[in-house]
Amino acid sequence: MKKIRAAIVGYGNIGQFVLDALETAPDFEVAGVVRRSISNIPAELNGYSVVTDIDQLENVDVAILCTPTREVEKYATQYLAKGINTVDSFDIHTGIADLRRNLNSVAQANGTVVIISAGWDPGSDSVVRTLLQAAAPKGLTYTNFGPGMSMGHTVCVKSKEGVKNALSMTIPLGTGIHRRMVYVELEDGYTLDQVAKAVKEDPYFANDETHVMQVSSVDEVKDMGHGVNMVRKGVSGKTQNQRFEFNMSINNPALTAQMLVSVARASMNQKPGAYTMIEIPVIDLLPGDREELISHLV
Repeated sequence: MKKIRAAIVGYGNIGQFVLDALETAPDFEVAGVVRRSISNIPAELNGYSVVTDIDQLENVDVAILCTPTREVEKYATQYLAKGINTVDSFDIHTGIADLRRNLNSVAQANGTVVIISAGWDPGSDSVVRTLLQAAAPKGLTYTNFGPGMSMGHTVCVKSKEGVKNALSMTIPLGTGIHRRMVYVELEDGYTLDQVAKAVKEDPYFANDETHVMQVSSVDEVKDMGHGVNMVRKGVSGKTQNQRFEFNMSINNPALTAQMLVSVARASMNQKPGAYTMIEIPVIDLLPGDREELISHLV
């Protein structure tokens, strides 16, 4: 069986866990890692090709984008035009439809596949929400995140001028409402008020209660654990009071990475175009013989 050759683009928190997931996947091989710099290469990358341009890698089937969300469209557009499938964990919910629309035309023009927003939320949680709505078409679903570290929000804060290091924690208040607790180390010459204003005005934070606090060391308060509690109460047919609940406690980047590898696999079975996870047959996420999976899982 020919293995799927995957390139890891970006080697931060998610990229490191993507390497773990690829190394344990029976149907993948690592084509290489694309980084901004090839100095100070981590020891675990010894034996792999580490480059600054994906063109330096051979026969890449799919690029797993472990870049900040706001860089996803740029990289995906470039790689799709080169004939390489891409997958990402773009996590600005209000921007997903536009991103899908923009990348769909690029993918179709180049005969490639892109699966966007394929972490755990958006991503696997989106699939659960879809199933719950199918089970009770009328009703409300509440998705309560945390408590835990939000990687997308943390990266957003780190990008602000004057921020040396940062951590954004998500605290669930119930019924899908959240508080953002942001901890920052400041560069010399910047004030907390300046940074707090920039953070609170960003679309990542603008719709939530947000508190920004200065700390001497972000590492002393950092915890990558996260979780979700999802509840739907609704109507099946004409029957009221159907209630469903889904819970999980996770390591945030590890689950994001595993979902990215699973959708990278699924990308090889889709027609050219752009997709979200709710559009993909769930069986395509799994390795192995289709008939055996059906007999085992159904």
